[in-house]
Amino acid sequence: MKALLWILQAALALLSLAGGAYKIFAFDELAKMPATGALSRGEWGALGVFEMVCGILLIVPAITKWKPGLTPLAAAALALESLALAVVYARYSLSLTATNPLVWVVAMAVMAVFVACGRYAFRPPA
Repeated sequence: MKALLWILQAALALLSLAGGAYKIFAFDELAKMPATGALSRGEWGALGVFEMVCGILLIVPAITKWKPGLTPLAAAALALESLALAVVYARYSLSLTATNPLVWVVAMAVMAVFVACGRYAFRPPA
């Protein structure tokens, strides 16, 4: 079970880092999607920074064993952020295609909930 958690945790961290970097550094490309109009450029940038910080917190505390409680907290925060983005994206399209960002944020939310619950259950006693 711990190996599965590490795999999902690493995948979620990579998705968060990539998604956050995309929101920050490739906003012109992001702006071509209809759902982008729901938030301003600064709000998308703040979400990008948030995702990148959470992506780092998914891995670093667990590896270094320094404040490992931050890992399930970061996963829970990503789950909430992903569900909020799912609501934004769902207002524009509900199609199940690989190009629809709704599919990706729902997948991230599911992975984040699994990682948060799994890391909370396997947390070493304080």
